[in-house]
Amino acid sequence: MTAPLAAALLPLALLAPAASPASVVEADFDPATAFVPPAAISYANDLVPYGSHVRIVTDHAMPGRTVLTLTASGLAPDHEFPVHLHTGGCGADPASSGPHYQDEVDPVQPSVDPVYANERNELRLTLRTDRWGAGSATTAVAWQPRPGEARSLVLHAGTPAGPHAAGDRVACVKLDG
Repeated sequence: MTAPLAAALLPLALLAPAASPASVVEADFDPATAFVPPAAISYANDLVPYGSHVRIVTDHAMPGRTVLTLTASGLAPDHEFPVHLHTGGCGADPASSGPHYQDEVDPVQPSVDPVYANERNELRLTLRTDRWGAGSATTAVAWQPRPGEARSLVLHAGTPAGPHAAGDRVACVKLDG
């Protein structure tokens, strides 16, 4: 390569890469009382043991669409965890994650109206673990969360009523920067 050509290409090589339409959050679950505030909190060590691992990939490559993939290992084996996007951050109190994030917000809270509380208006998925406590789930919605309003992904205990009956909050993963 000639020196003038190399000099002409150098500014292109120094350009920052284009921002990816996907974001990745990867963390190990810790107790809420950890010395350093954890990115992933377990509220139920029997279902989400400390040290178990989570990876969340959120893809916004298609305008007006969100695809979220959750992969976890080390969780309770053979269990179904209903998972939802929430408006609040993770904290020592499981309730600090706030209500479910809704694309069109129900004016009456807590939201129980099926016009708002449904799989088209909320980001929902069910994580099913295998006999080793590993699992993966993906969901897609036809919208993108408003900036700064979808701050956490919460794993619920599940109930005998089925995977959409959430139950107690057993873990929280921080999504905001």
